[in-house]
Amino acid sequence: MFAERLRNAMNSRGLKQVDLVHAAEHRGVKMGKSHISQYVAGKTMPREDVLEFLASELDVDMNWLRGEESTTQLNSDASNSVTDGEHAATPLATGASKPQTDSEIPVGRRRTFGKSHKLDNVLYDVRGPVADEAMRMEANGTHILKLNIGNPAPFGFRTPDEVVYDMAHQLTDTEGYSPSKGLFSARKAIMQYAQLKNIPNVTIDDIYTGNGVSELINLSMSALLDTGDEVLVPSPDYPLWTACVNLAGGTAVHYLCDEQSEWYPDIDDIRSKITSNTKAIVIINPNNPTGALYPKEVLQQIVDIAREHQLIIFSDEIYDRLVMDGLQHISIASMAPDLFCVTFSGLSKSHMIAGYRIGWMILSGNKRIAKDYIEGLNMLANMRMCSNVPAQSVVQTALGGHQSVNDYIVPGGRVHDQRDLVYDMLNQIPGITAVKPKAAFYIFPKIDVKRFNIHSDEQFALDLLHDKHILISHGGAFNWHRPDHFRVVYLPRMGMLRETMGEISDFFSYYWQS
Repeated sequence: MFAERLRNAMNSRGLKQVDLVHAAEHRGVKMGKSHISQYVAGKTMPREDVLEFLASELDVDMNWLRGEESTTQLNSDASNSVTDGEHAATPLATGASKPQTDSEIPVGRRRTFGKSHKLDNVLYDVRGPVADEAMRMEANGTHILKLNIGNPAPFGFRTPDEVVYDMAHQLTDTEGYSPSKGLFSARKAIMQYAQLKNIPNVTIDDIYTGNGVSELINLSMSALLDTGDEVLVPSPDYPLWTACVNLAGGTAVHYLCDEQSEWYPDIDDIRSKITSNTKAIVIINPNNPTGALYPKEVLQQIVDIAREHQLIIFSDEIYDRLVMDGLQHISIASMAPDLFCVTFSGLSKSHMIAGYRIGWMILSGNKRIAKDYIEGLNMLANMRMCSNVPAQSVVQTALGGHQSVNDYIVPGGRVHDQRDLVYDMLNQIPGITAVKPKAAFYIFPKIDVKRFNIHSDEQFALDLLHDKHILISHGGAFNWHRPDHFRVVYLPRMGMLRETMGEISDFFSYYWQS
């Protein structure tokens, strides 16, 4: 009822979603594009303060907008029926909207429950309003090709047989809790992997397993941040980083990655964003969503900045085994033995087992300066008991022996050849340009917004979804603040990928955003 009345009121006033977002910004109300999209789609209800703003901006009765019974819709209707000096009042405002029985709670005293204000600045639009619309379309029988999430399994990438075999044979041994940091065998294998990556000063007690890297990002930010603390996060980023910084009470301060320089971090921009409140810097290397791989020279400059300003380095390296073109990944922690570093990785992408949910974080370098923080990490790790124990049981197998991912990232391998195809076909579309990814399985093309009159990248993603039944993620979902990029996951097989790129090319041949 709320969503329907909101849409009706917007139509009657001739207002678009973006008009309300701008009005909210002007009046200091926290309501972004994703929020209003979810309200209009009927996915969520606004908080009372936001509802009050919407009612005021749309000039409607707040209780009517909420979906309650009311004889008055527009406030102007009421004001037109009173004389000077009288107060316009709706039946709800006077408490006379309907008779009250003994078992009823008066509308004015009815308790409602809103989401926490801690979520005001938390967004994860990779699974946001556009993905919600795709789900609605699927429920109505429309087939959707999902290129919005790096989920290998639906595209025919299979878990290595040895990993499946080992998990099956250990299931009866993994029915109980493990130690909070993880099984000894898993952490030992991760420790040895850290040694191969030249990460210094790592013992088995410095390793934490998690239900994917995602859980550990949340845990690491929650243990560190107080209100007012700032963390430098790349733009574009994997949006969970920004979300978890903000959820923990901190402020994500975005530094630019430069598309003209292979999407490397802009070192001058990093320096300009540092304040006395800056506690840490996040790097995502290899990068999601751009597929960039940072060379040693860039990493050294980031280390120098962290050393100068005494920052923690958080390095998200989940794609470190998906590097192409004969290049090598370097862990930034290997270059910073005197700094405190936290390195994240896991098996979701390299071993194509995203659903198993197994990741890890490694503490390295100067741990003495982070003793109290580590106590906080241990407390939170204990509170969640442990991560998925059956998934932990295959870490040792997965990290040892033949690495099947290596077959995918060389010429003739699926990931390598699909990368080349999508890069070539996107760059052949008039108005679209893209930097060639060096790693992972994403590409982040740029749109000539003037050519297509694009003012909302979310609307572009919705239009593509409606026209071609292709689901991509718009650039804003990755905290890129201009409406001129989108991310494509190039996991489909060559035939499907070629057809899909052809459909996207056809879409841009006629698209003009209204």
